[in-house]
Amino acid sequence: MANDVKTRYSDKELEEFKTLIQGKIKKAQEQLELIKSAYKNDSNNGTDDTSPTFKAFDEGSKVMSKEANSQLAIRQEKFIRDLKNALIRIENKSYGVCRVTGKLINPERLKLVPHATLSIEAKNMQK
Repeated sequence: MANDVKTRYSDKELEEFKTLIQGKIKKAQEQLELIKSAYKNDSNNGTDDTSPTFKAFDEGSKVMSKEANSQLAIRQEKFIRDLKNALIRIENKSYGVCRVTGKLINPERLKLVPHATLSIEAKNMQK
């Protein structure tokens, strides 16, 4: 029997991933706050009615930046949610296991994409 095949990461390894993910969540939440404050500040420049020359162009760029900020905020919130789900998988000791192949996801991949649930092998099968 092949007992040398790992089916999950050790508690020590999981703890290291947990620390990494918690750091990423903290940074992502700080970025989300910046995005949200930029979004809120977009609406009150105070000089809106003082220079009508490029008002139409300015309005368009404001709408665009609000839309872009909104999209950024939504993406950031999803990223935070994915990271928090990864923490739950760490608690369940199922973190780092590919949900398609059942094999361990490469630790280098997890360091780059800590919320990954697919191995590169499984990801390539989706194409």
